[in-house]
Amino acid sequence: MPDRESIPEIDAYRTRHPDTRFVDALLFDLVGTPVGKRYPFRDLPKAWRSGVAFCAGITTLDSLGTCWDVDGIGFSDGDPDALSYPVPGTLVPVPWAGLPTAQVLLQPRHPTDPDGWWFDPRAILARVVRRFEPLGLRPVVACELEFYFVEAQRGDDGSVQPAASRVTGRSSDAPRVLAFGKLDERASLLADIDAACLAQGVPAGAATAEYGGAQFEVNLQHTDDPVLAADHALLLRRIVKGVAARHGLDATFMSKPFDRQSGSGLHIHLSLVDVDGANAFDECRADGDMLLRRAVAGMQAAAWDSMAIFAPNLNAYRRFGPNLFVPVNTSWGWNNRSVAFRIPAGSGESRRIEHRIAGAEANPYLVLAAVLAGVHHGLERGLDPGPPSEGNAGESADPEMPARLWTALERIGRSALLADYLGERYPQAYADVKRAEFDAFMGTILPREYDWYL
Repeated sequence: MPDRESIPEIDAYRTRHPDTRFVDALLFDLVGTPVGKRYPFRDLPKAWRSGVAFCAGITTLDSLGTCWDVDGIGFSDGDPDALSYPVPGTLVPVPWAGLPTAQVLLQPRHPTDPDGWWFDPRAILARVVRRFEPLGLRPVVACELEFYFVEAQRGDDGSVQPAASRVTGRSSDAPRVLAFGKLDERASLLADIDAACLAQGVPAGAATAEYGGAQFEVNLQHTDDPVLAADHALLLRRIVKGVAARHGLDATFMSKPFDRQSGSGLHIHLSLVDVDGANAFDECRADGDMLLRRAVAGMQAAAWDSMAIFAPNLNAYRRFGPNLFVPVNTSWGWNNRSVAFRIPAGSGESRRIEHRIAGAEANPYLVLAAVLAGVHHGLERGLDPGPPSEGNAGESADPEMPARLWTALERIGRSALLADYLGERYPQAYADVKRAEFDAFMGTILPREYDWYL
């Protein structure tokens, strides 16, 4: 009989990192916050075999970590525990930890349904991805995440300040987009982020200086496993925040942390490959242009139904406005950053669509599920996106665009398209969680109310 303590992945890790004291067993809640338990490393084999118990509704927690008892998940059903199990291949070190610590990603497991819990975003994405199998196509995706480094210390009024330059000691709102001087100022911090990504198997690529004074972007590599791509995006957010803290800073993926600086987005790059691994959007294929256009049209059809996923809180809607290189309509076009669905320069196997609507704090599992739902819908229905836009497509907003959180929540709650792909109960349940979160947010008098209405 084999040794019950012998688990190859743990044994191999222990050999490489013999001084490890703790392990963070984690998953991500509805807003992408890592939640979980910290075990002594010696107890990991037990957790690996028996699972880690959490309240079943942990993936419905909002920004405050509140479970709102939506659809009977929480108080109504007695808040039962459910077991989550380690995802193979995700046992990695935590380089920014003060003590030698490991990390393993968990996946909630339903006791009877192999498709998982109906309200678990990771399981929802996996179900949407499987819809492509009968088409003989496989999505290939990559995420781009924008974020700001900010000072860890808040102002007396609670305000947040962009991180001051370690060279000049001053904060700056000068864009200096793509400037190497800006990268040089943060060279040590960005190098540590890259090293942490390497240690954790997160395929980070280029780091660029973005339009905001302390804003940067890290690109992730393409993968034909969208669930893994979403894992990478969430793990990158954890890495950036963890490494920034070791450097005495904070980092935020908030959509619009500063009113006079650019917002932060989560851009999705997407293509499809056939059973031979060839890019289905390749213009040299007889059906390449047709499939690309149908995919774009499906994204258009799903865009406003999905707005509450792409922009999940009150602040996220501050990012949108005319002439900001942020989508305010469902335009598409070739090599044009003013559109919602951009076809970047490139041809053949590199041809892809860039979906530009989502904010950086959106849940990547749900963003990818909504984007892929649109793509599949467009392919199955043979939709047409209309002519591509030229010039500045962002001058005027689509009147159908839900420009406020409450209108977006109304729309997603009645979306037949998303109910088909995300699950019949999920769009309304999601809307109910977000509506409860918003009501709680508005339950406290805001400082500006005294300035305006006293």
